[in-house]
Amino acid sequence: MLRSLRDRGLRMTPQRRAIVAEIMSAEGHISPPAVARRVQERMPGVNASTVYRTLALLEGVGLLSHAHLERGAEYHRAGEGDHVHMSCSRCGAEDDLSLEEADALRRLIEAHRDFLPDFTHFAISGLCGDCRKAAGRVTA
Repeated sequence: MLRSLRDRGLRMTPQRRAIVAEIMSAEGHISPPAVARRVQERMPGVNASTVYRTLALLEGVGLLSHAHLERGAEYHRAGEGDHVHMSCSRCGAEDDLSLEEADALRRLIEAHRDFLPDFTHFAISGLCGDCRKAAGRVTA
């Protein structure tokens, strides 16, 4: 990621290096506040606005992608977002559905007025199996 940024002629400040390091070490998705918190633990002078601008820059050059989950936008390395996010509105549990598994839904949406959905950019909210059982909303 650092090499890719340098190849694009972007300056690699210590703050950007720290932000990139946090993103590269993250497993799966990471929220901007979590990136800011982790970077500020190592570099107390880094402003949250620097983190947000750097995340936007990294997405703009195609190195990151984001999705809108229940708790807000979360970032992941580009190419790792090829799935549909599912988020439980009650307990916050998250799960993924492969794009292949979501293909029938994509075809249904596309057939409706020729609209092509981008499943990697948002989360489907609902209730997980455990919360459905606890709420008595189990359907056969």
